[in-house]
Amino acid sequence: MASAPGTRANDNFDPATHPEVREMVASLAQQDGLPAEKLEAAMREARFRPQVLDAMSHAAERRLRWDQYRDIFIQPERVRQGVAFLEAHRDALERAQQRYGVPPEVVVAILGVETQYGQHKGSHRVLDSLSTLAFHHPERGQFFRGELMAFLQITLGQGVDPASQYGSYAGAMGYPQFIPTSYQAYAVDFDDDGLRDLWNNPVDAIGSIANYFSEHGWQRGQAVLVEASGPDVQPPSIVFNQTVPPDTSLAALAAAGIEPTAGQLAAEDKVLPIALDYADGHVRYVLGLRNFYVITRYNHSHLYAMAVATLAQAIQTASEEDAL
Repeated sequence: MASAPGTRANDNFDPATHPEVREMVASLAQQDGLPAEKLEAAMREARFRPQVLDAMSHAAERRLRWDQYRDIFIQPERVRQGVAFLEAHRDALERAQQRYGVPPEVVVAILGVETQYGQHKGSHRVLDSLSTLAFHHPERGQFFRGELMAFLQITLGQGVDPASQYGSYAGAMGYPQFIPTSYQAYAVDFDDDGLRDLWNNPVDAIGSIANYFSEHGWQRGQAVLVEASGPDVQPPSIVFNQTVPPDTSLAALAAAGIEPTAGQLAAEDKVLPIALDYADGHVRYVLGLRNFYVITRYNHSHLYAMAVATLAQAIQTASEEDAL
């Protein structure tokens, strides 16, 4: 369990009064050469936000059916805006596809799901969210302390005021909603202006998302999923909706009455069986391929990967229709 400097809603994280914060500041100053006075000043600005802890336990991926989750993201306006974003940034998207192998519509769909193409980057001060989670989260405090340290490294290293940046309740930032350690590991300066800027630069965001997928094993030219047919009731012999590397054989699926209805699969291929539930009780079966699993490295939810794949297809179709 993470220790907590305090529990009052107006609590701060002043290193002078909180030894654990002071220890973190000293570690960063020693390891990275960041000025201790700037680190201390940043942490004095951080505030405890209990609503962040509440939000962590109510993520939509944990409580919605597929049709409910789908309807959040797959709407005509979001598709229309996705086509407009694709056309506005076609050169960067095609360059990203050439370099990293990730199709433009997939990159755009990530941006559509995460921030509606940069329109909604988050309303929580990242410094507050990460400080609250780093020192108050009951199970993942150590993880978020690493994210807080990375955030301070990024902002102070780029001359950005840590207290000025806003993002999600979990500390995800910018157009693509990278958490700080992903920002450090996968962000690229895709327009060669000398900065990796995911807060304000959509071109850097495009290259960074494509790089993220490439580094996680995206297979160039391969599909994300194939549709399948199956019984009205999910067969108990198959484990569904796990976001692990594809490990279920087509033979095992066939024995349970599940067969691909589209796409070309070899007998030896392994897949991720997905069962999507609807309000009327019917089940839609989908077989996730390696690229489906790669999308879940961005967000470990089968619903998220389905939303990205569905929005990507809708954007691609609408873009092709516009071109006719």
